[in-house]
Formats: sequence, C-alpha cells, structure tokens
Amino acid sequence: MVAALGFRLGQMVLVMFGISVVAFLIFFATPGADPSARIAGRNASQETLIQVRHDFGLDRPLPVQYGLMMNRLFVSRDLTSFVNRGQRVIPTVIGAIPVTLSLVGGAAVLWVLGGLIVGVIAGATRGTFIDRALMILSLVGVSIPVFWLGEVANLLTQSRWHDSWLFSWVPPLGYIPLTENPWGWFKALVIPWFTLATLYVGLYGRVLRASLIEMMQEDFIRTARAKGIGERRVVLHHGLRTSLVAFVTMFGLDFGALVGGGALLTEVVFGLQGVGKLTYEALQTLDLPMILATVIYAAFFVVMANFVVDVVFVFIDPRARDVG
Repeated sequence: MVAALGFRLGQMVLVMFGISVVAFLIFFATPGADPSARIAGRNASQETLIQVRHDFGLDRPLPVQYGLMMNRLFVSRDLTSFVNRGQRVIPTVIGAIPVTLSLVGGAAVLWVLGGLIVGVIAGATRGTFIDRALMILSLVGVSIPVFWLGEVANLLTQSRWHDSWLFSWVPPLGYIPLTENPWGWFKALVIPWFTLATLYVGLYGRVLRASLIEMMQEDFIRTARAKGIGERRVVLHHGLRTSLVAFVTMFGLDFGALVGGGALLTEVVFGLQGVGKLTYEALQTLDLPMILATVIYAAFFVVMANFVVDVVFVFIDPRARDVG
C-alpha cells in the first residue's frame, strides 16, 4: 500500500511538471505571442522591446526561459502582472484561494449531504411515488443554470424582498473573511452555497440511486438478507458503502475542478473575488503570468483531488487494497 501511494505521488509530480511545461509553451512560446510587447506597452520602440526581452530573459533559449519563469513563480515569487504593474502574481492568487475554498467547501457539504439523502431514499423506495418525485426534483436541479439561479437569488434577496423579514439579514454582495467576522462570513456565503450546490445535489442523487439499485442486485446483498440482517442495515452498511465508489470519484473530480476555478459563474454573480474570477479577468486582459499561475494552481487541485480519491478508495472498497 505504501509503495502504491509513493507511485501515485511520483505520478503527481510528473503530471504537474508536464502541465507546467505545456502551459508555459502555450502562453509564452506560441508563434505570434510576444510577451515583451505586452510588458512594454503600445507603440513601444524596438529598442525598448529588446531591452524588455533581455530584462525578462525572453531572448534566451526556451528551457532557460521556463526555468527562470518557474523560479520567479515559485521560488523567489517576485513575478509580477504584465497588466497591473507591481502586482505580484503568487500573493494575488493566494489571496483569492480562501474565497474559492470557502465557497466550494460550504457548497460541497450541502451537495454531499443532499446527494446522499436523495440517492439513498430514492434507491430504497425504487418505483414508488417518493422515488419519482425525488428524481423529478433532481432533474430540475440539474437543468437550472447556475448563473440564472444566482441572478434570481440576487433579485429576491438583494432587491425585491431585501427589506422583508425573510431576507433582511442578507449582506451586500461580496466576501467577508472568516477570521474577521465568522457570522458575516456565513451570511455572505449561505446563498451562494445553495446556488452552487443545487446542480450537484440532483446529479449526485441520481448517480447514487442508480449505483445503489445496481448494487442491491449483487450476490453478497442476497447473502446478507439470507442471514437475516435487517433491510436498513443491508442498505446502509452493505449496499451504500460499495455504491459510494462512483460517488467519491465524482466528488473528487468536481471538487478539484471547482476549487481550481470552475466556480467562476457563481463567483461572478455574487461578487466573490475568487480564483475563477481572477482567471476570467486575466484572460480578458491576456495577463500571461496570472493565467499561467492560475492554470498551474487549478491543475494542482485536480491532480491532488484524484490522489485523495485513490486513497479514500482503499478505505471504502477493500478490493482496492490488492491493486497496485
């Protein structure tokens, strides 16, 4: 098991290295992309461009440029934005991480609990009215665009019904740090949490229902029932535990992608300056250092999420302990 985990860690390092190389080549070595022109500004003279290329090492071979860029990005951490002069990239990204983690972490708690409840109840009551009603509600949740649901939530809580007793507690759009005001942090994020979680509750509930129904047809479930074990324990202890493999796989991928910037629409709608919104703004202005940093950051979380999923599998499914 230790050897398998070590092998996975080695794979993570190689994947991150490959992603950093590809991202660097796309943004800095693509024909026609001249970072020095963006640094020097419009109408810069040829002498200024030459000087900028020399100062930033852009006139050196690509392997050397890559090494200098990674050094400035992760070692000295003095790489600055090409658009906002003096704005250091790494501190800016680090400052946006708590916002995204707060948003995605709270929403993840809601969609995991909601998905488990919906999936287990629907799977245990297969073919009944409760099952059909839950699947209809799940389909509605999956079908509603996040940005539309967020705008409707803002319309109700920030405008029309803001002065009513129902939503008078809702603060203005934006992020309140947890360390400064925990209660204000919760109030600012509770509606974005539900908005982001709505899609995933329906999706995870439907996947868990299908997996649970399939698992309840297995031989070991019939054996457990033949031994006289109660139906509730059969469903929760035997069926649910094995059915969680697909559930955990989805969660790892979705959580990593959202933390890496996939929660962009929710952040934009609710005025949260997270990593997704930071990436969006950098793409609009072609701020190459900021784009490079956020891409590598997003890749790290996706790769790390996959590693954590592999570890969790060992505890959920005993069959995974013999793999590797």
